[in-house]
This record gives sequence, structure tokens and C-alpha cells, in this order.
Amino acid sequence: MTMKLKNFKTVWGHTGTIEEAVTMAKEAGFSGLEAPAKHDDPNHFPALQAAIEKHNIEWIQEICTAGSYVPRRRASVEEHLADLESQIILGKSLKPQFVNVMGGCDAWPIQTSIDFFKAAMDIADKHGVLCSFETHRGRSFYCPWNTMAILEHLPDIKITCDFSHWVVVSERLMDSEWDAIELAAQHAHHIHSRVGYDQGPQVPHPAAPEYQAALESHQRCWEAIWTAQRDRGYTETTMTPEFGPDGYLHHLPFTNAPIADLWQINSWIGHTEQQHFGQWKQATKLAEVSHG
Repeated sequence: MTMKLKNFKTVWGHTGTIEEAVTMAKEAGFSGLEAPAKHDDPNHFPALQAAIEKHNIEWIQEICTAGSYVPRRRASVEEHLADLESQIILGKSLKPQFVNVMGGCDAWPIQTSIDFFKAAMDIADKHGVLCSFETHRGRSFYCPWNTMAILEHLPDIKITCDFSHWVVVSERLMDSEWDAIELAAQHAHHIHSRVGYDQGPQVPHPAAPEYQAALESHQRCWEAIWTAQRDRGYTETTMTPEFGPDGYLHHLPFTNAPIADLWQINSWIGHTEQQHFGQWKQATKLAEVSHG
């Protein structure tokens, strides 16, 4: 089996320049960046363009529709779709590998979300890009059960699986919701490899032995995705280690000192999952031989 795993560095939580982010990614053996084209900083887009051209790195475009990571509560479907299309158009010149979309709204009825995703997929097709829609809190795919209900109506949709969101929303690891994991895996295009636990979307450090059960649970879910992707003919799979700031990273009271370094954590997950992926490939090969 020739399937490969590519890691991407998120710029969420990165405090340096885009050029520095590329250097860090390359030194860690990552394939490129996951970053938005749209940004409050007017220098962001030209810096991103310059870095992609200079270093010939791969880029996954990140899009949030109708707001930031949490959408504007009263934004209409049409506003979400217009925002999606405008950002796709903005990023097209930089030739993203695909577009990771935080789309829809958790408060919408199921049918409204279905209608949104159908229209969003049409927009992606019109512009010749692949959109992968993320399982993210605040969005239509915020929990396993709504996601299942929507996916059953959209056989061709591709999704980005960040199961840490489901873990904290459901207040349990996802082994108990394996039917949802298996269905998600059939649609999975991309993975955000943050490790959540029953009371939060991000463990303090995934290498800590007290969070081993949470890490291993997520790893079983990621293996389900790799298996489904292999069966669908994927020759490569992508992963963005996405431990981040903004209340995700734990801080000490009173001093507000972070308890860990984000890039060290994300590098650790990236390297750990490369090893895990290799072990999974070897185990799969041995299983095929024994059954063959």
C-alpha cells in the first residue's frame, strides 16, 4: 500500500510571520500550511502568496462562513453562501490543495443545513475546487447525531474530521458513538488532529500519560478514516495538527502563563501520527497477507 500521510501547519496561534511559519513547517517535515486567504491584516494575503511561490509549498485554504469560528447567529443561508464564494474566488489564484470550510450554523434545522451544503457544493463545483466541511462547534456539523442526519442526505459531500469538537459537545470519547465515526469516515477527506477530552476540546498535552486514553481513542477514529480512504482509493491523506490558543491552551491562574508550547505540541502530534500511520500501514499489510 503506497498511501502517504502529509502534515500541514496551522497558522492559528502562530504569532510570527508567514515566512517563519513556512520555515517551521519545513523543518518539521510538514508539507505546507493551512491558512485563510481572507484576513484582517492587509499584508497577510501577499505574504502568503509570496511564501507559497518562493518555497513551492502546498496550501490548504481555510474558510469560515458568515463570521469567524462561530458564525453570526442571525446570518442567512444566502449570507453564508455569498461569503463562501467570495473567499473561494479570493484564494483561487494561490491554487489551494482544497478548501477546509467551517460552514453553516449549529442552530439551523437539519433541512436548512442540507440545503446549505447542497448549494455550497454547487459553488465549489462551479469554481473547480474541492470543499471539505469541518465538524466544528458552532457549525452544522457540531455534534455526531446532526452530522449523521445530514450526511445521509448528501452521499457526495467531503468532510474534515475534528473529533475533539464532538468529544466536548457529547461529553464523552467517540468510541461509544462508533456508528457516527464509521459514517463520518466514509466522507472524510481531511483530519484535524487535536485531542479532546470529556470536559474540553484540547487536552493540556497529548503526550501526558493521564490523557493516554483520550489520545488512543482519537487514534482509533483516525485509523477508521485511513481505512475508509484507502478503500476509496486515496493515495495520500492529509492531517493538520491543530492544538490552538483562544481558551483551548490551558493557562496557569493569576500569571496567565501557558502550560505548554503550541508548536511543540503540534510538532509532537505530527511526528507521532507519522509513526502511527506507518504502524497502521504495516498492520494492514500483515492482515491482508494473513487473509490472502
